[in-house]
Order: sequence, then C-alpha cells, then structure tokens
Amino acid sequence: MAATKGRRARRAIGSGGSDRQSWHNLPHAKKNIRRGGGGARHRDPAMLKTLLLLPLLGAALVALLPNRSVDLMRHLASAIAAATMLCAFLLLAGFDASTADIQFFESRPWNPRVGSHLALGVDGISLPMILLATLLCFVAIFSSTSVRNGAKLYFSLLLILETALLIVFTARDWSLFYVCWELTLIPLFFLIDRLGGANRHRAALNFVLYTLGGSVFMLIALLLLYDVAPGHSFAMADMAAGGAQLPVGTQVLVFLGLLLGFGVKMPIVPVHGWLPLAHVEAPSPISILLSGILLKMGAYGLIRAVATLPAAALALQDWLALLALVSLVYGAVLAWRQTDLKAMIAYSSISHMGVVLLGIASLNPAGLSGALTQMVAHGLTAGLLFLLIGLLYERTHGRDLAAYGSLNRIAPRFAAFIVFALLAAVGLPGSAGFVAELQVLVGAYGRWGGWLLLLSAAMLVAAACALRAIRCLSTGPERAMGAAPAGVAWFADLGRVECAAAWLLTAGVVGIGLHPQPLLQLMASSLARLAAGLGA
Repeated sequence: MAATKGRRARRAIGSGGSDRQSWHNLPHAKKNIRRGGGGARHRDPAMLKTLLLLPLLGAALVALLPNRSVDLMRHLASAIAAATMLCAFLLLAGFDASTADIQFFESRPWNPRVGSHLALGVDGISLPMILLATLLCFVAIFSSTSVRNGAKLYFSLLLILETALLIVFTARDWSLFYVCWELTLIPLFFLIDRLGGANRHRAALNFVLYTLGGSVFMLIALLLLYDVAPGHSFAMADMAAGGAQLPVGTQVLVFLGLLLGFGVKMPIVPVHGWLPLAHVEAPSPISILLSGILLKMGAYGLIRAVATLPAAALALQDWLALLALVSLVYGAVLAWRQTDLKAMIAYSSISHMGVVLLGIASLNPAGLSGALTQMVAHGLTAGLLFLLIGLLYERTHGRDLAAYGSLNRIAPRFAAFIVFALLAAVGLPGSAGFVAELQVLVGAYGRWGGWLLLLSAAMLVAAACALRAIRCLSTGPERAMGAAPAGVAWFADLGRVECAAAWLLTAGVVGIGLHPQPLLQLMASSLARLAAGLGA
C-alpha cells in the first residue's frame, strides 16, 4: 500500500497538478508540493545555492582586504557579481519554460515548531527578476569607480544586498521571504546614510520608516494567513490553501495589509513619499538598484499576493486599477515639473510602476505578462538613466536641466545614450517598454474598455516630459556648469569601460524590444496558471 501511494505521489509531482487536489488526495506528495507551491520539479538545486552564496562569499573576501586596496576591492566585487550573473544565466539554460512547476526546488527545516522552512525554488515569474537583479548588481558595482572612502563597507554591503534580493525572488516560504525583505533595509540604510548627498540622513531615515511601517501591516496579514494554513505552515502553497477557506470580506482585509506593505516598496500613490528623496540623495549606483530592482520587489510580492488571495484580488480589481491610474498621472505630472534630473527619473518611476499595477489589476494573461515585462523593461531603462546621470554628475557636480546645453556637441556619447534611454522609458517602438505597455493596454482594454483613455493621456504627459528633457540637454548654448577649467564648456565623454556598462543595458532594452519571444515564453506557463486560478 505504501509503495502504491509513493508511486501516485511521484506521478502527481511530475504532472504538475493542482496544489489543492494534491493536498487532499496525496499524503506523501503533500510535503513536497506544499513546500514548493505547485508540482515541484526535482532539478539539481546546486546552481541555485551557488547563485545565493556567491555574493556572501564575495562580501567576506572584500572584508578581508586591506583598506587601502580600493581598486582590488572593486575588481574582486565586480568579478563576484559577474560570476553570480553567469550562474543566473546557467539557471536559465537549465530551466524548462514549458511547465509552470517550481524548479530547482530545495527545502530544509528552519524552525519546524512554527512551520517555517528554508524553501527555495524558481518559476517563470521569479526567474526574470533573478536575471534582472544579477545584471543590475553587476552594473552598479562595475560602475562604482568614484567610490574611494569607505570602499570596503560599500562593496561588502552591495554584495550582501544582492544575496537578500535573490532570496526574496526565490523564497517559497513566506517567513523566509519576509526576513529577507526586511534584511534589504540594513545595507540600503547604511549605503544611503554613509555615502549619500547632503540630506542623506533624512533620506535614509524616511526610506526605513516608510518601509518598516508598511511591513508591519504585511506581517499582520501573513500571521492571519498562517493561522488558517493547514498544519500552521508558512509555505506559500499552504497559506494559499488556508486563505482560500476565508470569507471574501476577511480575504480583502488580509490582501489590503499585503497591498500596503508591497505598495510602499513599489511605490504607489499615496505611499510614495520616500522615493524621490532617496533617489536624489543616494549614490548613483545605489539609485540603479533602488529604481531598477528594489521597486520590482514590491510588484513581485503583489503578484504573489494575488496568487495567494485571488478572491480578494477580484473583489478589489477596480480599486487597484484606480490606484494605478492615479499613480500614472501623478508621477508623470510631477516628473514634468522637475528640473533635477534624478528627481525627474524618480517621479517617472512612480508613473511606470503605475503601468505595472494596472497590468496586475487586469488579472488576465495579457495584462500580467505586460506587467512582468514592464518590470524588466523599466529596470533596464531606469538603470541606464541613473548610470548616465550619475556619471554626468561626477563630471559636472550638478543635475539641473537648465544648466546643460548642446550636450551632443560636448559629449556625443553621453547625449546618444541619454536620448535613447529617455525615449525607451516612454515606450519607443523597438524598445522593451513598447512591448510591455502594448500588452498592458491589451489586457486592460479587455477589462475596462474606454477608460483606458486616461492611460493614454498619462503616457502623453510622460512622453512630453522626456522630449522636454531631450530639448534641454541637446539645444541652447554649450555650458558645463563651470566644471571645466576657466569656464570652458567641456568635460570628458564616456570612456570605454563606462560605454561597456551602458551598452550592456542598452542591448537588453533593444533585444527584448526587437525579439521579446524568449522572455514571453519564459513567463507564459507560470502566468497562465496564475490567470487560470483567477478565472481568466
């Protein structure tokens, strides 16, 4: 009898059947499936463990180097980040995109008394975020050539932050997810507070207080789900199964707690107050990570919340769309009013994350696919913009739009990359943003029809903001804010190393824009299962 049950369990795991059916019918398969959150495919998890441990090893090695070896620290940290990125692409090579099952799954007891496990795995929703995180961490470290004071702390914290980010995207247990979600605050607080601009202390404190405030509501929501989960487990599939038994009204309250926690990090209006100040005061490589990947943590968590409480998501669908449209318009209008280049990009990020929220709110395959594609596209374009603005600031010590003119004559490589990044950010055809926004429009139109005219208006404002910035940078008298000797309007253009970092992100934007099929196929099975659970 035991052998027969074991064979049935193995067949169920291989077929990727429903979690709920497996929970009731398959006693032996239950443990594997509830830890994995779906039919967990037993691929070798060694590559995933290597991916997570490499940055920690790099941080330890950097900490052992003498303080005066700044260049060696940067080269070592860059090599570790490049090796981590290579591991992520090897993970992609071994990933089976034809199934929605959790792959490279592994679970170890963490605190069995409370039902928490070190459960890790990858699916078509998390893998694009892993690839984006490793790419942007490499670019941020590789481009940190100006960091001299406090370099040991800087590079060590960046590598620790990378590990925390990757665990958030691979966690299959909500307790592990929450711990690493909070862990990202520690390195970011010190990176902003120690190495930021004039108002760095206020920016770091605002960032931590906003995020901790939202996390309190998220923790309460997770504890409520834990209380109704079968066997009192923090496994994502168990908590989803328990949440499905709650009345719709209770599910809505729990979902609102999760929305507040994830909405602060995205951010969505009105819990966005920390973002502009943190972006302006943070060192530019940290701004790459803040806008490129930290905001995506909130959107990723919200997608997982929708999968956990689909009835609540359906009940709040129209309200989520309203929040998305408010964020879209508000972010675009405030970006239009900015003269500081960093602040302009920060407010435009609020608008772009509104597009992501609208795609999630559509709760259909096209909208969800567009939301995830927009997360990748915005990560690449925002990362490219903050990289370029940071390098420009190092040369001119200013970010005021009015202080620049005829950048194409002074530094043509700077001008070319900045113009491309600004146009790509507003969905230039042939860029990744165009593919993403088109899918969101298709998904949202299928749900709300003519109300999407508001989205079109917000996109027009964003496009006008980008064109205004291009005009200010490319026309008028040549001036470089007095950065050059004797007031001559001159400063050094992008060097070869800097161009290499910019080309890496540009290649991602253009590659996805011209050939999006690999990315869409990677996400398709997981998003199809999610949409099916929502009745779409």
